[in-house]
Amino acid sequence: MHIPNEVVLFERARRSAQDRAADAITRFSGSMRFVYLHVAWFSIWILLNVVLPNPFDAFPFGLLTLIVSLEAIFLSTFVMISQNRDAQRADIRAQLDFETNVLGEVWIEMVAEKLGIDVREFHGRVAERMAAAKARQSAAESGHPGVTGDPTLDTRYVHRGPGERQAS
Repeated sequence: MHIPNEVVLFERARRSAQDRAADAITRFSGSMRFVYLHVAWFSIWILLNVVLPNPFDAFPFGLLTLIVSLEAIFLSTFVMISQNRDAQRADIRAQLDFETNVLGEVWIEMVAEKLGIDVREFHGRVAERMAAAKARQSAAESGHPGVTGDPTLDTRYVHRGPGERQAS
């Protein structure tokens, strides 16, 4: 079974010219070049309309306000389009991660079976370790003194094998 690369799957899902244009506009509008361009544009616009004897957009600059509002509407739309594509990419990654994890689990179980390892015992130990990790995390988040959430430091949560003693 072949698990395709996420880039291949994502490229199949987004090859339209509209998507590429939306990405390019979003990329540019999120840059400092965009900010500098707007600072220069607004400064020149305001300066011309304050200095010129017959301003084309007198104070309070209604035309400039209209243009900036329309720009904001379009830019927010492009940002949402890009965010939707990012969500689509995250879904593809999650699906590939899931498939990879299932494949790995099947391999581990097959190898364990060939080596004579009891898979149920293995899953039981995994469940114990997961419970201990969740307990460490919960204790660390609740602010118990001396608990860091680090299993190497919080020895009271470390699983002990037979014959091992917990340090006091």
